[in-house]
Amino acid sequence: MTWPCQCLIVDTHKESDRIYSTVLHWRIDMDFSSTKNKIDMIGQSPGIKKVFDLIDKVADSDSTVLICGESGTGKEIVAKRIHSQSLRADKLFIPINCGAIPEALLESELFGHEKGAFTGAMNTRLGRFELAHGGTLFFDEISEMPYPLQVKLLRAIQEREFERVGGTKSIKVNVRILTATNIDLEQAVLEKRFRKDLFYRLNVIPLILPPLRNRQEDIPLLIDYFLEKFNKTKQKAITGIGSEARSILMRYPWPGNIRELENIVERVVVLKDEGLINPEDLPEKITETQNSIIASAGVTMPFQESVGAPLAAPSPNVPLLYEMDAASGAPTTETGFEIPDEGISLTKLVEDFENQMIQQALKKADGVKSRAAVLLGLNRTTLVEKLKRRGIEKEGVVKK
Repeated sequence: MTWPCQCLIVDTHKESDRIYSTVLHWRIDMDFSSTKNKIDMIGQSPGIKKVFDLIDKVADSDSTVLICGESGTGKEIVAKRIHSQSLRADKLFIPINCGAIPEALLESELFGHEKGAFTGAMNTRLGRFELAHGGTLFFDEISEMPYPLQVKLLRAIQEREFERVGGTKSIKVNVRILTATNIDLEQAVLEKRFRKDLFYRLNVIPLILPPLRNRQEDIPLLIDYFLEKFNKTKQKAITGIGSEARSILMRYPWPGNIRELENIVERVVVLKDEGLINPEDLPEKITETQNSIIASAGVTMPFQESVGAPLAAPSPNVPLLYEMDAASGAPTTETGFEIPDEGISLTKLVEDFENQMIQQALKKADGVKSRAAVLLGLNRTTLVEKLKRRGIEKEGVVKK
């Protein structure tokens, strides 16, 4: 097929010197080299195995993938792994963080600009689309893309062509598009913050990354991986992590996910000289959270009216570790509870507590799931799944 004469066909070989000088000019921390070697991902939990399987299935395709997950779950690593297993692995992987570049500069960063396009445009400059020609372009925090620019992005993705800022020639590119978000884009569409047509163009293959708190089996593997990494880079000889410290880290909820775990391990390695990692080596926020979890494990919060009928009431057979203050709802006096000989159902106890937290969040959010999810520190999709498992038809209403 021959493109119309007014179109400019990008030749990455002829412009290689120009491309790499542009990259150096940007002074971006990311390595734009090809990722032929398979990117390591650590884990053996059922949730992460599903991610591995989906990566294997979609890697050779040129379909657009929308990677969804909380901050710190490793969305860019997943994007790199998809690229490294694709037929484009010997070409460039170009990332762009839509939330890290000022709105006034983002269009030029994406599509480049011609000399004299605006004040300070002393030379023609290639954008990320041209840099990624033949390879993969990864949009992180795609939800932060300014609404007016989403139209031009949609056209570039659909037509595989665009014009530089200040230019008139259509530039054809061959790139694969991967995107990532840590918010519910469907909700953003409803709130008119994200274009519906762009959402459907990006959401061809959704890939959901589980939070670290749902990957407990992987925590020891990740700890060992980061220990080995930082022992090497910091020239330390930490021999491992003690069972008590490991147990504390296993029970911590990890709101910052893998990134937070990596930072904690790095901190401990830097501050410790040798030997095993013990509880006293861990940051106070980790051990304090552990104490809070233990203290609240048996707390039954006072029931409040929800939107519609309440979730399942707490089991009367589940013992309490604390009595509750009727006015404040706060735990007061310890009851001196001991686990009976016949035992208790910890699963049921935790489920009851979670039910009540969901109920309270829905009430505070006036039944709006996205707001309730924010209060609970969950993705909206995770909350919706929990509501479905509990037989909820709509916010706070139990199926009869």
